[in-house]
Amino acid sequence: MSNVVNHRSGLMFALCLGTAPLAAAPLNEALKPLPAVPVLDPAKVELGRQLFNEPRLSVNNTLSCASCHPLTSGGADNKPFSIGFDGKPVQINTPSVFNASLNFKQFWNGRVDTLEAQVEQVVISPVEMGSDWNTVVRNLSALPAYQNAFQQAYPDGVTASNVQNALATYERTLLTPNSRFDQYLLGNTDILTRQEKYGYQRFKDYGCIACHQGVNIGGNMFQKFGVMGDYFKARGNPLESDLGRYLLTQDEEDRHVFKVPSLRNVAVTAPYFHDASARTLEEAVDVMFKYQLGRNPSQEDKDLIIQFLKTLTGEWAGKPL
Repeated sequence: MSNVVNHRSGLMFALCLGTAPLAAAPLNEALKPLPAVPVLDPAKVELGRQLFNEPRLSVNNTLSCASCHPLTSGGADNKPFSIGFDGKPVQINTPSVFNASLNFKQFWNGRVDTLEAQVEQVVISPVEMGSDWNTVVRNLSALPAYQNAFQQAYPDGVTASNVQNALATYERTLLTPNSRFDQYLLGNTDILTRQEKYGYQRFKDYGCIACHQGVNIGGNMFQKFGVMGDYFKARGNPLESDLGRYLLTQDEEDRHVFKVPSLRNVAVTAPYFHDASARTLEEAVDVMFKYQLGRNPSQEDKDLIIQFLKTLTGEWAGKPL
């Protein structure tokens, strides 16, 4: 469930547990199935794939995008904090690259609007790749294979904006379709077990869906972490990254406000939250109920919701994540 609730309107969490029967068919659902993988320029996609795995993007040629976003393990490295070019951990938990193109903003604090801008910042980040774009362009331009690949994809060859665009183009193909829940939304209502359907009903009844909705089941709004209690005081050990959007806006209303994360593939992308404090899905659900919903559900209801969340795992390259 969400890291958060609408920080300007906590009223949505006054929702009471509903008693409606299971829906016979997924009509008019707030959640939507993933769209088809977009058909994009194959030369740019292939170039972006190569760049995604290219350690020369980092200052010391040791770190690629795939280092922190391995596609074989949910699009994130499953570490609490990924390791930067200098061997030191970064300051915030790495989200999955899968389905990132469907988010309305990028980064936990939503500081950029596009994948291109995200790439631009990651490469020059002093704790991630630690490089600069002049160096990246010079290093790639020195390689005949990249000279040829860029000329095929971009008339002006190797430039910083073209590197960023190629990477972003490739990332836009990194969707994970065909989760069992997507199949349910598309009309195959028998694909989910009765328990999983009840879990989806509880997910809606408790109000989780107020923040986790839309095609990415999240990723389309900002919310405060700790609406129904002071999560950060209870956790202790304050971190600069806990400030969320406040770091950008200096607006007190944005303190502890983050982009609501997508729940797609959530069962395979532990640990959870910006601070990686929840090691398991069960721990994450407990935190959400306590600090976002202010509710004390039965263990049965929590178990049902977790069963539902496990139906959100999609496929990559034709295989389940």
